[in-house]
Amino acid sequence: MRIIISFLLSLVILSSCNSQKKEPVKKYKYTNALINESSPYLLQHAHNPVNWRAWNDETLEEAKKEKKLLIISIGYAACHWCHVMEHESFEDTTVAAVMNKHFIPVKVDREERPDIDQVYINAVQLMTGSAGWPLNVVALPDGRPVFGGTYFKKDQWIKALEQMQKIYETEPEKLYDYANKLEEGIKSMDLVKFNTSEKDFSSFPIQNGIKKWKKSFSKAFGGYNRAPKFMMPNNWEYLLRYSIQQNDEEIKDQVFITLDKMAYGGLYDQVGGGFSRYSTDTNWHIPHFEKMLYDNAQLVSLYSHAYQVTKNPLYEEVVRETLNFVAREMTNDEGAFYSSLDADSMTKEGHLEEGAYYVFTKEELESLVGNDFKLFSEYYNINDYGKWEGDKYVLIRTKSDEEISEKEGVSIKDLRSKKKKWKEILLNYREKRTRPRLDDKTLTSWNALMLKGYVDAYKTFRNKEYLNTALKNAVFIATKQLQNNGTLFHNYKDGKSSINGYLEDYATVIEAFVSLYEVTLDAQWITKAKKLSDYAIENFFDNEKHMFYFTSKKDVKLVTRTIEYRDNVIPSSNSIMAKNLFVLSHHFDERNYDTIAQQMLHNVLPEVETYPSGYSNWLDLLSNYQDNFYEVVVVGNDAVLKVGEINTHYLPNKLIAGSTTEQSIPLLEQRYVDGETLIYICVNNACKMPVSKVDEALKLLKD
Repeated sequence: MRIIISFLLSLVILSSCNSQKKEPVKKYKYTNALINESSPYLLQHAHNPVNWRAWNDETLEEAKKEKKLLIISIGYAACHWCHVMEHESFEDTTVAAVMNKHFIPVKVDREERPDIDQVYINAVQLMTGSAGWPLNVVALPDGRPVFGGTYFKKDQWIKALEQMQKIYETEPEKLYDYANKLEEGIKSMDLVKFNTSEKDFSSFPIQNGIKKWKKSFSKAFGGYNRAPKFMMPNNWEYLLRYSIQQNDEEIKDQVFITLDKMAYGGLYDQVGGGFSRYSTDTNWHIPHFEKMLYDNAQLVSLYSHAYQVTKNPLYEEVVRETLNFVAREMTNDEGAFYSSLDADSMTKEGHLEEGAYYVFTKEELESLVGNDFKLFSEYYNINDYGKWEGDKYVLIRTKSDEEISEKEGVSIKDLRSKKKKWKEILLNYREKRTRPRLDDKTLTSWNALMLKGYVDAYKTFRNKEYLNTALKNAVFIATKQLQNNGTLFHNYKDGKSSINGYLEDYATVIEAFVSLYEVTLDAQWITKAKKLSDYAIENFFDNEKHMFYFTSKKDVKLVTRTIEYRDNVIPSSNSIMAKNLFVLSHHFDERNYDTIAQQMLHNVLPEVETYPSGYSNWLDLLSNYQDNFYEVVVVGNDAVLKVGEINTHYLPNKLIAGSTTEQSIPLLEQRYVDGETLIYICVNNACKMPVSKVDEALKLLKD
């Protein structure tokens, strides 16, 4: 199909090269409708001379009525190259005149409308072999794409638009024929077949995939041996579990060197905490400086779990500092979390520059740190290794505290005291700079990931502030984003929610509420999780394919209705949903939930062995079926306390249920004994004799 698409695209481009002498571009009065939107990304473009519209029914009807091609430009607020193209093209009146004359220009925030983004990114992937953001597509009035790419320079963009309009005027049948072929390709990209072969999860050859996976590792710096280098937390979550359960020391070492090197690198904000989106090099040195909520949420969970295994103080430091960053810069008064911080920020000279907020000159550091500068330079590599561009340095570590202590002859206690002081000084100094632009919209799915991050941190470190923050966010979701009819909203800003939730919203909220129940034992959270699951099955589930669509059956149809099932920087909504149903099937004795989860897993397994890193969350579910999966039920007055002790241990193959009173939830029925707190350990529909001490229960879990 890609060969056909590429051939057709080449015909379109070649035919456009016969255009005659260009007419001079006229200047047109403009009306930009984005000023009425709430998305910070759309508002960034609200004063462009382009006649931008938001994606809505009125815009699409206008295109059909006027028989004009659509320009669909997709990006997000923290996207550096989106800003570059805006400055070079969309702020330019000459470019705007070309766009406004013959086209209906539409701006889309990919974070608010991931459904639209997925359709057009699949289209550009088919057309060009790669895709990313900014994403710029020309489409027929009915929305079907006929041309696209990512970043275009000004002259390239003008030429491409003029050529597309010329074909549309003189040979429109070519574009319609191409659109038909491309539509077929788009619809075939995310199809999942119902797997009718016999299910046998126990014999699935995961070792073959692991062997292939290992070849991509960077032994020296962790992660993968490529650049740019994304953190992929769900990959390392699964590999941590695999390494522990299968006693694979090579994988275990790879997980921990990855976590160490990410925490040491410029990727991690050594001053203020939190991670940037990715590293531009192979050694986590220079980040792309945007900070995304979803990355930091998942990394808090990952480092918390890694601490449970290692008790490495570096991992506790990363979790604490990252959550301090989230509380300081990414949280509103309602307990909701903002989406991202821009890569670009204002320099002293008054222009936007990538990383300006985060980097320092040597002279600045010498002045700020004073007599400790020699030790500081050794610790953070204020040398050729730490140098970035011009006279700027990115703080980056290469040695542990213990190694620095021994080399420099300073005690660990004094070193850590100095380090704390350095960070306070540099953070206070940095706060006087102009902060990166904040995307202050709230996305339900990303909030749920962060909610779970706080819960995982609470499980590990038992810091009550983490639980309080998690509860406040859960209440926000339950009262502002969850409607009486069971529907979730996807977005929230300035007291307003406007977009119907996607599968990712339901899947992540269900997972977060289950996790919150496991620390509070408050039945409202597990009950809400079940109701959301039932709603998702009713409105998103395809009974033929036995997978969930990304959009609800109540949503307006796009070119195609996609099924998101490949794990990426965030696990796929289908893999999260399958794991949710597996867990809830135990809590509520719902056989149908488990039947659905098993078939979903069975559907994707044919692809897993070829590309295991793209299915790591599915592999986590597979582990639940291949190994013992424990139901840990704690009932009695001290249930919350004992659950808290159990939760500090790394036990990925268990669920927690409990109460301080008699409850009717299937797992809790007839287990309350007045005056006692008992721990029941069950596996494969068989329960061992209840015990009263946590260490006895842990022994049963590890036998």
